[in-house]
Amino acid sequence: MPPVPIARRRLAAMLALATACLCAPAVAAERRVALVIGEGAYQSAPQLANPPNDARDIAQTLRTLGFEVTLSLDLDQAQMGRAIEDFGARAQGADLALFYYGGHGLQLSSHNYLVPVDAALHSPADIARQTVPLDSVIEAMAKSHGRRLVFLDACRENPLKREDAAPVAPGLARVGKAADFMIAFATQPDAVAFDGAGRNSPFAQGLLAHLTTSGVDLSNTLIAVRRDVIAATGGEQVPFDSSSLTRQVYLAGEGAGDASPEASLWRLAAPARDGDLLQIYLQRYPTGAHAKDVRALLVNAAAAQPVKSKDPSAEEEIWRLALSSREPALVELYRTRFPQGVHAKDAEELAARLADALASQKDAGVLCERYATHPNDATASAPGADLATLKVNAQAAIAACERARAAAPNSAHYVALLARATYAASRFEEAVKLYRAASEAGDSRALVSLGRLQETGDHVPKDVALAYANYAKAAERGAADGAINLAVALTEGKIMRKDLARAYSLLKSAADGGSAIATFDLGKFADDGLGGPATDALALYRRAAALGEPNGFRAAAVLLDEGRHGPKDADAAADALLRAVVADSGLAIGELTGPTQAWTPATVTALQKRLKGAGYYDGPLDGKSGPGMAASLKRWRLLGDPRGGALVHSTR
Repeated sequence: MPPVPIARRRLAAMLALATACLCAPAVAAERRVALVIGEGAYQSAPQLANPPNDARDIAQTLRTLGFEVTLSLDLDQAQMGRAIEDFGARAQGADLALFYYGGHGLQLSSHNYLVPVDAALHSPADIARQTVPLDSVIEAMAKSHGRRLVFLDACRENPLKREDAAPVAPGLARVGKAADFMIAFATQPDAVAFDGAGRNSPFAQGLLAHLTTSGVDLSNTLIAVRRDVIAATGGEQVPFDSSSLTRQVYLAGEGAGDASPEASLWRLAAPARDGDLLQIYLQRYPTGAHAKDVRALLVNAAAAQPVKSKDPSAEEEIWRLALSSREPALVELYRTRFPQGVHAKDAEELAARLADALASQKDAGVLCERYATHPNDATASAPGADLATLKVNAQAAIAACERARAAAPNSAHYVALLARATYAASRFEEAVKLYRAASEAGDSRALVSLGRLQETGDHVPKDVALAYANYAKAAERGAADGAINLAVALTEGKIMRKDLARAYSLLKSAADGGSAIATFDLGKFADDGLGGPATDALALYRRAAALGEPNGFRAAAVLLDEGRHGPKDADAAADALLRAVVADSGLAIGELTGPTQAWTPATVTALQKRLKGAGYYDGPLDGKSGPGMAASLKRWRLLGDPRGGALVHSTR
């Protein structure tokens, strides 16, 4: 690419069009207690397969986070009442009290009720007599003077025998804000949640994927969970939370947690040239940001030096990454290398849970999701497949998605996944019909995909106005891609009227929902004076990078290097550049090793000092970039900082 001049250098990345970690132990002085209830074996209401599984898995995860956990399954009304009363007593001296409930739940006259397994509900009058009011949980937890957390995966369907039994409304009602409470619902008030395919519900699956990520406060953890659930259900289920906490809660500790599971695995594997970990990376992320680097390291198998099994630092890192990623291969690696390790018992239990989850992957819904999920909808359980990969597996994907649709005829999500698999098989007319059907049912991914076809005229008549209308509907259902695509159109103003205020609002909503691309684009808005304070640009770029948009590192470096919207800071610019060197597709290295100087001498000098301190650079500290820095930058990208710790400084 042509060199970028220093003076008022424009960022290479314009508005992005969406077409396409380690958990620290709890603070020793803090006492944490939890009650986890899973109700599935209902005697007079529809039985639920996953709540007991969800409860077992959540309980195990909480134990690893330092909680004293009481796990209770399939309780009758009396047992549930006693369990809650006992929990209230235990919570009195706790710094952090957590309640998790999975099972049937309902609301009556704006009050919520948890349904025990012996309830036989034929009319609203039965509710007060045979259920347990959520208010009793809140009252029990209020005995604690610490922080209180409530997680409710409790509104799967109406357990009443009479479907028309007014005044019972669907789902659960909004709960008032008692002091120092965080209450998280599996779905929005007055809506219904799903039990889920496979072992866990979508909400529990999201919690399991994110609760153990360190350096992330609970508010941002729940944003990540919400993003996963929206993606896993096509926008049919949108988690909701209400908080009156007076300070942040870090369930997995405040340590460096600014890396995705992929980046954390790379950082653990590459510096040690750990062949086992490199192979696990390649299996899990075959098209990841470092897949090419991993293959290069694996070419010379003799160079792979596994982490020493007696190294306590390596043990903790491997375990914490295995726990946060829930990757079976990492769990087995820990068990093999550290059979008598500190976490051996936890690892054994986690391996059993994951083995059970693996067996459930034969479920048609799970297979359909693993084959056909769009990369932008990736979750911990469904990493997403690009179109080229899906084409290879198209027939298997179609078969799985057809079975999933038959098993869950009311789920538009499986229709949307079937449409994508059918498109990959070049059955375009059939795919368009499926996309239309899923869009009419409100699936957010189908709305975005159909809109994309309509915008480009791909196997449908070109209709840009209809495409933008579909993007808007997808955005309303929480789909970041819909919001971003529409924001691009509103910003460009080529086909529809330019409306920067609406574009900003769309990007802000998607960014608040945890979209890395939308957060980056919001930074561009601020940077270019299109919306929001210009001084917000740096923080937005850094947040985008922390969420997984690697261009955010370089964009932040540009601002710091030029002193745009704030003072120049060569040291911080150099740090951001080294992060970009590790994370992006090669743009940062290209600029630093090209024939034209693209960065100020002060920033390059600061970067040269860091490379020299790592032992990768023995040239002059002259502030001149160019080909002479190529070898040292490539070593940094492959091996990181040999002095240990995270490769980069935290941006929090």
